[in-house]
Amino acid sequence: MTTLPHTFKRIRLNLARSKEFPQGSERHGYEFVAPLDDKNHIDAKLWQSNREHCRVRRFWEGEDDEIGFLVHKPGGPEHARWVFDYDQTAQDDDESGYRFGAHAFRPGEYVSIRNEDGETHTYQVTSVEPAA
Repeated sequence: MTTLPHTFKRIRLNLARSKEFPQGSERHGYEFVAPLDDKNHIDAKLWQSNREHCRVRRFWEGEDDEIGFLVHKPGGPEHARWVFDYDQTAQDDDESGYRFGAHAFRPGEYVSIRNEDGETHTYQVTSVEPAA
């Protein structure tokens, strides 16, 4: 069993309020593991050396869970992006986090993710717990 550094967190994102879900939904969202720095931002250097542990689970009521990896796509500081990749051989299954590199992952914060169909949804960070 691998013991991860204490900076690795299991982050849960639940679908925030929307026209389709006026109260939001705890049955639609993501759970992923990522190293966070002291400001609760994703630590790219620590991710680089432990990327195999940075997994994601997409859960959506009525659909099978999707399991993949948190991946940092290249592009320099302004164009690099964090994505959830469910099939490393396919180019069109990535779901991108909008400005994930700049977001603080704390309960109550909001983030946006663009799904593989190009639709963007807002999610609320509902928990940040030790991953180990």
